[in-house]
Amino acid sequence: MPEVKFDDKKLKSVIESILFVAEKPVSIKELAEISGTFIPQVQQSLAFLIEAYKDKGINIIRKGNYVQFSTSSKNTKFIAKYLNENIQKKLSKEALETLAIIFYRQPITRAEIEKIRGVDSESVLQHLQIKCLIAAVERKKIPGKPIVYGTTMEFVQYFGLDNLKKLMELGKKETISESDQDSELKLGLDTIKKKEK
Repeated sequence: MPEVKFDDKKLKSVIESILFVAEKPVSIKELAEISGTFIPQVQQSLAFLIEAYKDKGINIIRKGNYVQFSTSSKNTKFIAKYLNENIQKKLSKEALETLAIIFYRQPITRAEIEKIRGVDSESVLQHLQIKCLIAAVERKKIPGKPIVYGTTMEFVQYFGLDNLKKLMELGKKETISESDQDSELKLGLDTIKKKEK
C-alpha cells in the first residue's frame, strides 16, 4: 500500500534513478508502485523533472502513461558522429566490407556473401549479429532454405543517412556487370571510410 506522505525531493531522485537504469519506457503506475507513492504524486514530480530537463542534453519524454530518458534532439548530429566513429573503430575491415555487401544486396544469404568476398564469412556474420547491425530476415525459398540477412535500424543509426545514400547510389548502377558492381561497392566503402577519418 503506497504511503500518503513522501518527500518530494526524494521521489524525484528515485524517478531519475529508475529512468536512468531502465532499458525501456517505464509506466507511471510502475513508478508509483516502486516508490511507494500515489500516481498523482509521481505525475507531479514528473512534470517538474520534464521541465527541469527541457534544455539539457538529456530529456525526459512522456508518451501516454510511459516515460523515459532520451538524448536531446538538438544534439542528434553529434551523437550520430560519435556512434559512427565509435562503431567503426570497433569493426574490422572484413566486418565493414561484409556490412556494405549486405546493405547493397539485401536480402542476401551467407553463400552469396562468401561468393562476393571469396572467403568464409560465418564468424564475421555472427559478430555483426551480436552488435545488432544485421539480422536474419527470413529463409530463402530454395533447397536447404538458407537464412537471408539484412541490415537493422541500429545500422542506420550508426552509419548515418549520408553514408547510406552513398552506398545506395552504387545499387542504381544496373547496367554494369556483377564483378564491376562488387568493385564499385568496395571502392565506395573505402571512400566513405576515408571521409570518416
